[in-house]
Amino acid sequence: MNPDTRCDVTKQNFEAMSEFRYELRRYLRFSEVAARAEGITLLQYLLLLHIKGFRDRDWATIGELAERLQAAPNGVVALVSRCEAAGLVTRLQSDADHRQVEVHLAARGERCLMHLAALHKIELKSLGSVFKIAKLSIP
Repeated sequence: MNPDTRCDVTKQNFEAMSEFRYELRRYLRFSEVAARAEGITLLQYLLLLHIKGFRDRDWATIGELAERLQAAPNGVVALVSRCEAAGLVTRLQSDADHRQVEVHLAARGERCLMHLAALHKIELKSLGSVFKIAKLSIP
């Protein structure tokens, strides 16, 4: 670490970073509890979210989901298999490339995601000021 870097970090920076990490962890904990209350795991919720949230389409490939989840593709295959067994997602062979598998939300996954998204939207509103504080306090 460059010694000059340490001098640039002020007490106010530490306070802002601490508050940001606290609020981020509080939000992540909220997400874990909400997912469990819905009968799914946090990773299952994140998988559903990333499928629905993929830009310009309502499905994603295993590789795309692995990137979004920052996980190994073989782990995502196992997660998709568990979600498929739970009726949350379906797999379809791509019309464009038969080697590629598209992961789509099933009706149960859609309902579950919509309920959780509504809860998360409310919770995110409470974090708005934290992101503004962090942005202003940390150059």
